[in-house]
Amino acid sequence: MSASHPLAAQAGIDRLKAGGNAIDAAAAMQFVLNVVEPQSSGIGGGAFLLIHLAVTGENVVIDAREVAPAAANADQFASHSYDENSTNGIAVGVPGTLAGFSEAQQRWGKQTLADVLAPAIRLARNGFAITPYLANSLQNPRAALQPETKALFRDGAGAPLAAGAWLKQPDLAHTFQLIAQQGPRVFYQGEMARALIAAQRRSNIGPAGVGRMTLSDLANYQVALRTPLVGQHRGYTIVTMPPPSSGGVALLQTLNMLERFSLGSPLGSDPKLMGSDPTSTHVTIEALRLAMADRAYWMGDPAATPIPLKKLLADEYLAQRSALINVQSRMSSVTTGVEKEGRHTTHFSVVDGEGNVVSCTSTVEDAWGSGIMVPGYGFMLNNELTDFNLTPQQSAQNPGANDVRPNMRPRSSMTPTLVLRDGQWLYAFGSPGGSTIISTVLETTQNLLDFNLTPEAVIAHARFAVLDANGKTEIEKGASELLVSRLKALGHTLQDAPEPQGSVQLVGENAITHERWGAADSRREGTVLRYSAPTIQ
Repeated sequence: MSASHPLAAQAGIDRLKAGGNAIDAAAAMQFVLNVVEPQSSGIGGGAFLLIHLAVTGENVVIDAREVAPAAANADQFASHSYDENSTNGIAVGVPGTLAGFSEAQQRWGKQTLADVLAPAIRLARNGFAITPYLANSLQNPRAALQPETKALFRDGAGAPLAAGAWLKQPDLAHTFQLIAQQGPRVFYQGEMARALIAAQRRSNIGPAGVGRMTLSDLANYQVALRTPLVGQHRGYTIVTMPPPSSGGVALLQTLNMLERFSLGSPLGSDPKLMGSDPTSTHVTIEALRLAMADRAYWMGDPAATPIPLKKLLADEYLAQRSALINVQSRMSSVTTGVEKEGRHTTHFSVVDGEGNVVSCTSTVEDAWGSGIMVPGYGFMLNNELTDFNLTPQQSAQNPGANDVRPNMRPRSSMTPTLVLRDGQWLYAFGSPGGSTIISTVLETTQNLLDFNLTPEAVIAHARFAVLDANGKTEIEKGASELLVSRLKALGHTLQDAPEPQGSVQLVGENAITHERWGAADSRREGTVLRYSAPTIQ
């Protein structure tokens, strides 16, 4: 299994050792990540789980995305900036992570919710040493916007806790203990629900910033079971996330548009270089721009506006789109771009001895979500509603697919993905990173399937990100000067990525030997742990 923090990976391994399966391990990993990476995910946020069931060969999706309250409306963000909206209760969506993992365990797990919560309870109660990644995130002002977070994450002098400091979270331990004893009901209908509703009414911008969630919204939350999107690429089967994620559609569109190109060999042997030659990178960027244009126009909650998936993924349509790509130069323009999207998600992947696989991406949206911690319960609330269009787009010419609507899920980029060949599961991976996720997952897929790189090289390569159809392309430090200069010569505007891009967590299986392996991203404290169940004599 592969996770962005060693304690999360260890929690997963311990569940397997105790007789659990991949679903149990994934749940334990998520709850531990709430403790050790509270800035990125937790029960105050949402998640997508892509699950491969070994016995039946079935692939299923649990959509535990946050939902807009019944009182939400399209122009609720219009009077203030993104930063103002996203740090107030108005941005908080009804959380889905707890419901999602509870649903998965009830259907396919072997252990109880109390079993998988136990590692998180111990860590929250007893504490752990703050890692460099968390210490760096604690520098973010969002980590201390409220009295509760200041008390927890600042020292006596008011400075952020440093790497190596011991962090205990007794309120969070209490929360997990209540859930272990009473189940998710205490979160969605009990004392915790009342505290959550009160917390999301906090606003530092007056009435416009007050959250609109009610006890009824919490009590009525439902996860959605969805059918994954399935596509083909050079003989491989790609299984990925359907709407309201835009990531799976964009991934399959881009791979299809690139089929007609003979992609070059990796540029040099240095693992920090890009995973393809300049021409290959150029056409990949162009295909991503076309996919991002469709994303901006069509992608949202399918319950809100119809999404023409058959057309968007049809070979004929994508051949027409691909024909727009000129190998010699950048397209001068492609239709509209996208809104800002937070990047502080997390991803983990796990496979058990039976061959069950979970690829999960979860989030509270921005680092520290809304910055609001539920008093007495110790978990952060998301700011996921700012993933909707901040300004309504619906018109006679635009469906406004991602406009704020009551009881709907905002568009996401999270793209947990599986790769199979001839029915044999081969890879499970994904990444955090907001709208950069789409580029990261695409590049991971290309480097595995098109360039046949080792998993370690796949993860180590410098990455680029196309955030919208007409904007700049972000590129990580470490990309070759030759690549950068050639891309600029083709008309691309490049800018340095503001932070390391994503954190790919990858597990796989050798199709011939059936040996299983994992690879974890050093951009965070990525960790791979292996467990082989003892052979019964």
